[in-house]
Amino acid sequence: MVKIGHHVLASRTILAPMAGVTDLPFRRLCRTQGAGMAVSEMITSDTRLWHSRKSQQRLVHKDELSPRSVQIAGSIPSLMAEAARQNLELGAEIIDINMGCPAKKVCKRAAGSALLQDEMLVAAILSAVVEAVDIPVTLKIRTGWDTQNRNALNIARIAQDCGIQALAVHGRTRACRFNGRAEYNTIAGVVQSVDIPVFANGDIRSAAEAKAVLDDTGAAAVMIGRAAQGNPWLFREINHYLEHNSLPEPPSEQEFVAQIVDHIRAIHAHYGEYSGIRIARKHVGWYVEHLPDGDTFRRSFNQLENHNEQIDRLHAFLAGQNNWDQAA
Repeated sequence: MVKIGHHVLASRTILAPMAGVTDLPFRRLCRTQGAGMAVSEMITSDTRLWHSRKSQQRLVHKDELSPRSVQIAGSIPSLMAEAARQNLELGAEIIDINMGCPAKKVCKRAAGSALLQDEMLVAAILSAVVEAVDIPVTLKIRTGWDTQNRNALNIARIAQDCGIQALAVHGRTRACRFNGRAEYNTIAGVVQSVDIPVFANGDIRSAAEAKAVLDDTGAAAVMIGRAAQGNPWLFREINHYLEHNSLPEPPSEQEFVAQIVDHIRAIHAHYGEYSGIRIARKHVGWYVEHLPDGDTFRRSFNQLENHNEQIDRLHAFLAGQNNWDQAA
């Protein structure tokens, strides 16, 4: 059982926050497939920028399954605190703080994983956010700034002392970005150093890998990021494997097709036709990546400019797959 404050997660699998990916339609889909929690895309702590169309779409979380976790990013304690308060008013049930993003545009603003270089500022931000809201606050970090400066254990202890109620650790330094292998030994060290739940993140692409990581690290749950792109069914596979030590029966072809098509319809509805058509393209690219003729279909799909045509062409392509079970 995984607890974050008074929230009890339905499973030991969590969808990681990913900018441009974990929007409301994808979070809903992953929850239906067994994710115990789905963390939102990161939202800037500068509320003056929330009036943009992109921010307004990211701030919708009132109609999600509980617990609703919203990630905020920034480097000024007072702004982070205010962003947390406003997200609480908008329906957030958990505030997650981003200190793990390795993107240059985030780190240039001394946010994301850049904050790991300044432990005093880390403490100031965490304390400010925890004091600002009466809901649980969680934190996502990396193992350090670079391989010479792995300070995840220090950050974890600071987080616990500041009142953080759960900690997700991506098993790489900021400098490593997504290269090399995840450092599960570092995550295991973090687990041993604190009493709050720790979520292991990085290189978990299958149910067997998820179980091995949980066994090796002692983590409370696994956090799945890139492996869920085009494969939201991974959550149900991991959950079944953890309980039964075997994989579940795959959904039927009709179920797979319906879930993908419904996801693309939800994208159209959430973003509107113009943006929805463009955002649908990357998700469809992930879905068909490993299917026969998937690359050819992806290129033709990316030329479509009408949402109904997208749905019709996608449905026809998926329904025409003879070995969909194996591919999926």
